Amino acid sequence: MTDHVSTHAAADDARNEKILIWLNGRIVTKAEAVVSVYDSGFMLGDGVWEGIRLYNGRWSFIDDHIRRLFEAAKAIDLDIGMTPEQVISAVSETQKANGMTTDAHARLMVTRGVKTRPFQNPRLSQQGPTVTIIMEHSRPTLPRPIRLATVPHLRGLPMTQDPKLNSHSKLNCILACIAAQKAGADEALMLDVHGFVNTTNACNFFIVRRGEVWTSTGDYCMNGITRGKVIELCRANGIPVYERNFSLVDTYSADEAFLTGTFGAQTPVGEIDGRVIGTGQMGPITERLRGLYKTLVGA
Repeated sequence: MTDHVSTHAAADDARNEKILIWLNGRIVTKAEAVVSVYDSGFMLGDGVWEGIRLYNGRWSFIDDHIRRLFEAAKAIDLDIGMTPEQVISAVSETQKANGMTTDAHARLMVTRGVKTRPFQNPRLSQQGPTVTIIMEHSRPTLPRPIRLATVPHLRGLPMTQDPKLNSHSKLNCILACIAAQKAGADEALMLDVHGFVNTTNACNFFIVRRGEVWTSTGDYCMNGITRGKVIELCRANGIPVYERNFSLVDTYSADEAFLTGTFGAQTPVGEIDGRVIGTGQMGPITERLRGLYKTLVGA
C-alpha cells in the first residue's frame, strides 16, 4: 500500500508560504525564524509543546492547553519566563499578524534554550528559554478512514518518560509510526506495558462496542484534551463511556474505532492489522460525536 494518509493531513494552502512566526517576543518571517544549533530542543529534544486550533475566531480550549503547557514545563523544571496570560497574548498577537480568523493551527514550543556547551546537563542552558509559536492556515482533509498497525513499541511507565508529557522527545512515537508504515498502515497502534490497547503514535484511541464507547484507562497515554472532551460529551449525551483495559481481541471485533486529537478532532479508523473495523467507514456513534464536538467548539 502506498496511499498513506495521516491524522495530520491538511489541504495545501499557499498562504502558509508567507506566515509570520512568534519567536522570543518578536514576529518574524519564516526565513528569520531560526534557532541556534546549541538550542536544547534541537540538541536534546529538551522542551515541551502544545497544539491549538482556531475555529471562527476562537482558540478552542486554550485555557486547558496553556494549563497543560505550564504543568509540563514545571514537571521538567523549565521556567517559561512568561505568565499564562502573556502566552495567550502572544498567540493573539501572532493570529492578528497573520490575519487568521478560522481553520488555523498553532504549535507552541518551549525549550530550555541555548546551551553554553554541547552536552546534556541542563545547567548548561543559561540564556533562558526559547519560546516560539508557529501558526498555519490548516483545514484537515482525510480521503478515507485511517489504517492502523499494532507495533512492538510501547507507551512506557511514568518513571521512564511519562507518556502524559507533551515533550519534544518524540522518537519513541516516531519509531512506532515508521514500523506501522513499513507494515503498510498509516499510523501505529501502541499497547501499554501490560499488553492492553493504549493509544496511537499521535492520537488517543477509542472503540465502540454494542453502543458503548471504550478508551484506555489513561494511565499510559497522553492526557489528551480532545480525549477528555469526548468523554464529557458522551456522559452529557447519554452515550455509555468507559475508561478501561481492553485487548486487541476486543478491538478487532469492535463496531467502530476512532482517534481523537486537537488537529483532526475525531478521525475514523477503518482497518487495524488487516482487519476491517465494522463497515470500514465512519460509524454512527463516531459521526454523532463529531457533530457534538463541532457544536462544542463552534465550528
